[in-house]
Amino acid sequence: MALGSAGALVTATLIAGAVTAPAASARPATGHGADREAAGVAVAAARAARTGIDWQDCPADWGLEKPIQCGWVTVPLDYAKPNGKQIELAVDRIGNTGTKAERQGALIYNPGGPGGSGLRFPRRVTTNSAVWAKTAKAYDFVGFDPRGVGHSAPISCVDPQEFVKAPKMDPVPDSEADKRAQRKLAREYAEGCAERSGAMLPHMTTPNTARDLDVIRAALGEKKLNYLGVSYGTYLGAVYGTLFPGHVRRMIVDSVVDPSREKIWYQANLDQDVAFEGRWKDWQDWVAANDAAFHLGDTRAEVQAKWLQLRATAKKSPIGGVVGPAELISFFQSAPYYDSSWVPVATVFSQYFAGDTQALVDAAAPDLSDTAGNIASENGNAVYTAVECTDAKWPTSWQRWDRDNTRLHRDYPFLTWANAWMNLPCATWPVKQHTPLEVKTGKGLPPVLIVQSERDAATPYAGAVELHQRFKGSRLITERNAGSHGVTSLVNPCVNDRVDAYLLTGKLDGSDVTCAPHATPKP
Repeated sequence: MALGSAGALVTATLIAGAVTAPAASARPATGHGADREAAGVAVAAARAARTGIDWQDCPADWGLEKPIQCGWVTVPLDYAKPNGKQIELAVDRIGNTGTKAERQGALIYNPGGPGGSGLRFPRRVTTNSAVWAKTAKAYDFVGFDPRGVGHSAPISCVDPQEFVKAPKMDPVPDSEADKRAQRKLAREYAEGCAERSGAMLPHMTTPNTARDLDVIRAALGEKKLNYLGVSYGTYLGAVYGTLFPGHVRRMIVDSVVDPSREKIWYQANLDQDVAFEGRWKDWQDWVAANDAAFHLGDTRAEVQAKWLQLRATAKKSPIGGVVGPAELISFFQSAPYYDSSWVPVATVFSQYFAGDTQALVDAAAPDLSDTAGNIASENGNAVYTAVECTDAKWPTSWQRWDRDNTRLHRDYPFLTWANAWMNLPCATWPVKQHTPLEVKTGKGLPPVLIVQSERDAATPYAGAVELHQRFKGSRLITERNAGSHGVTSLVNPCVNDRVDAYLLTGKLDGSDVTCAPHATPKP
C-alpha cells in the first residue's frame, strides 16, 4: 500500500546567501561501495554549492503560482560514479514571510509515497495555512520531486491509460486461478518497469534519495538541513540522519515508518493490513454513531454489512460498468488513511444506498480524459514499486506470500489482498535488491522531533517508538485516540505549538508528550 502523502503539506525555506557547503563529513554508510558513494555525494554537493539554483517563475502547467519559484538541481544517477550520468531534480521555494532578521534558512519537505511530489509545499504559504504561519515567518518553504518522480527524470512501468483502466480484477481471490492471474500481472508489471525504466531502476533507492537531499541542501547554500518528512518521508529522514548526522539542524518526522531492517519493506506492508482493519472499524463506528446523517446502520456490524453488500453488488456487475471491488477499495481506503475523508466517503456511501449510484461512479471511477492525472498516478505507482522493491530483499517464494496473506486475510480482510498484489512485483524484481541501512544515531545528530497518532493505519504506532529508540535524544509526541495519517498539519494546538517551538527555537519538552486528539469530523 503506498504510504500516501499526508493530505496537508508543509512549507520550506531557503537561504539566500551562499553558505559554504560542508566538506565531505558524510559518514560512510555501512556496506559494500558505501565509501565510494559517500565520496561521490561530497563531490556532487560541492559542485551544487558552487552552481546554486537558478530560480525562475514556475512553468505555467506546474500549477504553482507566484511568488513561488522553481529551479533544478543536478545529481549523479549513481553516486559511486559522481562524474557519470547526471539527472535533474525539480525544486521550488517560497521565501520566508518575516524579516531578514527572522529568517532561519530553508525547510525542505517530503510528503511520502515513495512517489509523492513535494512541490506543493510552498503553497502552504500562498494559501495562508494558519497552522504553518509562524514557521513560514522564519523559513523558506522548499519542495522537490524526488528522483524518478514527476519532473525529476520520471520513471514509468506501464502505459498510463492502461494503468488506470477499470474495472480491475477483484483483489480478493476466489480460486487458485485468480491467484495465478494476479501473479502473472505482477510479473508483467515488474518486466514493464525494466523495459520502460531499466537505466533508472538500480538507482531508485531511499539512500540515493537521501544523498540527493544532501545535494539539494548544498545547492540551496544551506550549511545544515531543516527537514519535515511525513509518512515514507520519515524513512527518508531516518536514512538521511544516519548517513549525514552532522548535516542535520532540525528534523521533524510525522507518521513514522518502522525503520528496522526486519520491517523494510515486506513485513511493514503486512503490519499495515492489521492497522488498516483497526482504523476501518474506527470509521465504521463513527458512521454508525452518525446514523441520523448517513442511514447506513447504527452499529458497526450494520455498516460492515452494507459495505459487504456494496462489494458483492460491484463484483457481480461493476457499478456504472467501471466500479468493481478493486475501485471500491481504492476509494474507501482514504477513510482509514485520513479523517478529512471520513465525511466525503460516508456521504458517497450513503448516497449510493439512497439510490444515487452516479456519486459513487464519479468518486471511484478513473477519469480516462485526465491524461496528466493518469500520468502522475502511474508514475507515483512506478516509483513506489521501484523504491520498495530495490531498497530491500523480498521473499521470492510464492508459497510464503500465499501463506502470509491468506492467514492475515482471515482476520484483516479490508486491505490484505489488495496490498499483496500491489507489492508482488517485488517477488520477481529485475534488478539487485539491497540490504536496508541500519538506522542509528551518528556523531552530531541533534534531537529529532517525532509526531505520531496512536491509531495510524498506514504507519502503525510501533514504528514511531522504534525510531525514537534508535535516534538518541529524540522526543515523541503521541496524539492519543487518533488515527489520521499526517498529524502536523491538523489543527491541534498541543501538537502545533510544539512543532512551532522546535522549528523556531530548537526547544523540545523535557520528556515525551501525549496530546488529546484533534477534533473528530462532523457530518
